[in-house]
Amino acid sequence: MSSSSENRHDGTVHQPELAASAVSSTSTSTSNTPTNNTSNLSMRKLPPPEKPEDIQKRSFIVGSFWFVVLFLGLPIWWKTTTIYRAELPLNQMMGWADGKACDPVFPIRIDIDAPALQDEEIQNLVQITKRALDTTNDFPSHRLELEISRSANIIQTNDLVRDSNTTLTVRLTPGDIAASFLHSHAPVLEITYSPNSIPPSGAVTSDFATYLATQLREAFAEERDVMSYLFATSSMPSERRPQGPPQDVASSLSKRMTRSLKYSRTYHLTFSLFTSGPVPSSWDIDSAIDEYMRPILDMLGPIHNFTIDTQVQLYATPGVQSQVLSKEDLSSFINAAEWPLSPSIGGAPTVNFIVFIGNQTIGSVPETGASQSWLMPQWGSAYLLPPPSTNHVPSELLKQPVLTFTSHLLSLLGTPQSGPLPMRLSTLTRIRSVDLLLRASSSLGSLARLSLALPSISIPSSVADGVAKSMYHLQLACSNLGGTVGLEHARIAEAEAERAFFEKSMVGQLYFPDEHKVAVYLPLLGPVGVPLFIGLLNQVKAWKNARREKAKTA
Repeated sequence: MSSSSENRHDGTVHQPELAASAVSSTSTSTSNTPTNNTSNLSMRKLPPPEKPEDIQKRSFIVGSFWFVVLFLGLPIWWKTTTIYRAELPLNQMMGWADGKACDPVFPIRIDIDAPALQDEEIQNLVQITKRALDTTNDFPSHRLELEISRSANIIQTNDLVRDSNTTLTVRLTPGDIAASFLHSHAPVLEITYSPNSIPPSGAVTSDFATYLATQLREAFAEERDVMSYLFATSSMPSERRPQGPPQDVASSLSKRMTRSLKYSRTYHLTFSLFTSGPVPSSWDIDSAIDEYMRPILDMLGPIHNFTIDTQVQLYATPGVQSQVLSKEDLSSFINAAEWPLSPSIGGAPTVNFIVFIGNQTIGSVPETGASQSWLMPQWGSAYLLPPPSTNHVPSELLKQPVLTFTSHLLSLLGTPQSGPLPMRLSTLTRIRSVDLLLRASSSLGSLARLSLALPSISIPSSVADGVAKSMYHLQLACSNLGGTVGLEHARIAEAEAERAFFEKSMVGQLYFPDEHKVAVYLPLLGPVGVPLFIGLLNQVKAWKNARREKAKTA
């Protein structure tokens, strides 16, 4: 019994010891957990708090970068990349283009010479004729001014137009019936009248005065048609244009305008002798020009200047080998690849006159007939001569070619086809003045519309100067229409307007759109702009955190 009791006693003693040991181990394991967390936090070191002076220094650095960008970089970029646009008088330019700045009126002085009439009779006749002209005037650009001639003798020379302001002289002579004819060499209109057709003093109307007004209008009919065509084909608004010529007349004038050269103050005339063999090797062209063409060139002096040179080319091969040339062969007869044709000298347009000596002849076709010459639009003229019997071409043999060249030169210059030559040259002055006036006005209007349509295009100061000069000379031309002074001002105005419109530095900007600028700046803005904006955002965030901490402590 004692032994069993001891065994039970031992059992009761050992069980509490095991439990205590288990509790002790549990308490030990639980007490080790906070110790490990504290060690992990101590291993992760937090950055020390920033000093206020460090934050301020970083703010100064970021601010300095932005200061340089905003107040130094951007102004320099804006100054160096801004497109310069000189100020243009756009309203005045459009006024010229629309025909509002100038109403072209050409005063045409007509002298009435009636030695058989009394002063009162001729004065009354002139007054009634003026009223008849005003009544039937459907072309306001023509202002026929009738004056009573005080000269005893009428100058019937080719220098009448140049030495006098008179465009046409009307000579009234008594006769059986009313008739009229225009002199072929002098600007004189001969009109016969019956003595009983003269209106008495105090009369308001007269059949003879109406007939006289009709004859004066017919004398300037071609000039009126040409001017109407120029106005109708200009860029002027339709409500400002006068009525154009009939369709058939307009078609004929279109061909003439296409054939004639653009106006220039100076032309270079080149006379070339081309032979198919070794002879002839010389020609008397200088004396032929002086004798047969020089008088016409002198008359053209107030309108054009001319420089002349000559050349001889042996063994010249034409572009067409056939002996009988058809109409289709004429366009390829000139062998421009091998013939040394003189180019423009000194900027003046060249007019080529070629005499070819060979076996070629022009076939008899309706367009050319049996002629030995043909006119090449805006280029010159060619004449075919048979081979002479000598080695030298005398001036007598060159008479017909030079006279033909003179006629072709007048056609290339745009000279009217009807009337005496002095009157035709006076008409040519007025026609060229209108043409240049309209061209200059159209160029100014195109430049104004271009500057409004493309606000990014550059307008250098030279363009503004050209526009100012053009408008100045346009005003002078409009004030002196009808003479060579107005023609010269119109020529300068057209040249300045063309130079301003085709300015090289301005035209280059037409092919540089805004999309190209974006493509140029994007690669630069990315690397430069991203660090600046990130630094600014971080600084703003730090500033907000500092204010929040300051508010908590307060």
